[in-house]
Amino acid sequence: MGGRILAAGLMLALLLTPLGCSSGAGSGGGPSGTGASEPTELERAQIREYEGVDLSSFTDFRENSIAGPQQVDRESYRLTVGGLVDTPIELTYDEVLAGREQYKKVVTLNCVEGWSVEILWEGVLVSDLLDAAGARPEGNTVVFRSVDGYSTSLPLSFIRDRNILLAYKMNGIELPPERGFPFQVVSEEKWGYKWAKWVEGIELSDDPGYRGYWESRGYSNTGDLGQSSRD
Repeated sequence: MGGRILAAGLMLALLLTPLGCSSGAGSGGGPSGTGASEPTELERAQIREYEGVDLSSFTDFRENSIAGPQQVDRESYRLTVGGLVDTPIELTYDEVLAGREQYKKVVTLNCVEGWSVEILWEGVLVSDLLDAAGARPEGNTVVFRSVDGYSTSLPLSFIRDRNILLAYKMNGIELPPERGFPFQVVSEEKWGYKWAKWVEGIELSDDPGYRGYWESRGYSNTGDLGQSSRD
């Protein structure tokens, strides 16, 4: 599971399209203002075409998380950004989004199980969050930790070069609980096990050999598409 780059001309138009700033709305893990909406309502609300690209549905995903979908409370949720930073920070859901430029881009998630989905993702840059905490020069690896105990990592250079997003929307709707509310890492060009869902911690490390949940069980630590997912 990972992302792939679209045709050059189209990708230039899609990559990092500023959205302005928003603090989000609604309650719980459902779409804004709807509470615990039925999947059919979400299906009607989502965008299925963007800039000439046909998009997959959020219902096209298969459930393969390590502990099942997580129900995260918006009001008590906190995102921590720490590790090798000058000032560790702890942010509410609204604080993650408020005052930060937000972006959208179409990226394909490819699963090692053999399926893929092409989705319009919206979110903030992981690098902006790290810079807000004062990323130290010795940091080279970013570890993502999830509510369910899952973890994975990406090189800091990759995160900066590819403008990796921490997404809060897919196809124009707030991430449903089963898709990773409140935040999912959009690890384009990587297999899907690098796409951490339900992210609650971002840690800057100087250990490029850090191995997350699946990596410690034999999966490739790079997670690059075009290469075997197994070491």
